[in-house]
Amino acid sequence: MSNNTDYYTRTAQFLHWIMAIIFITAWLIGFYSRNFLTFENDESLKGNAINLHKNIATTIIFLVVIRIFWRYTHPVPKLPNSMSNTMKKLAHAGHLVLYAILIAVPISGCMYSWNAGHPAPVLYLFDIPRLVNENPKLMAITYPVHVYLSWFAGLIIVGHILAALKHHFIDKDHVLKSMIKRPK
Repeated sequence: MSNNTDYYTRTAQFLHWIMAIIFITAWLIGFYSRNFLTFENDESLKGNAINLHKNIATTIIFLVVIRIFWRYTHPVPKLPNSMSNTMKKLAHAGHLVLYAILIAVPISGCMYSWNAGHPAPVLYLFDIPRLVNENPKLMAITYPVHVYLSWFAGLIIVGHILAALKHHFIDKDHVLKSMIKRPK
């Protein structure tokens, strides 16, 4: 859907930035707890970090559903005319990959947690109902899937940030501004 406006709606901007903050925070907590904390050295600290990671990361599942709904029911700014049709198609494909990865990473995390016999909590308010029972054999699959998807997501998001900065500083177009400035 396209529109003549130069800006995303305030709701779209809010969803974009809150999801960015949540995802990056959850990613950093997951990375830190995986690589720098051990259960042998401080079981409660690692457990608390993992619990915090899960409680904030699961919110992405709900927010991405809202965001996709909002995206397809509200106009979005047109890409700059200076972009080739190929680049526009790549930009749209990149956004689809971002949406897919923002769904796949938390779902793979839930699957891993359930297979390990743990809940998938949301903001310390409730647990997502279990879709699978504890299964160590599947856990051996879901854990590396979650880790690899997380790394892939990190790379995609870094690419997304770099593309936005390129649009702003090199191309000097409105792409980054459309997600920052407030619509009139």
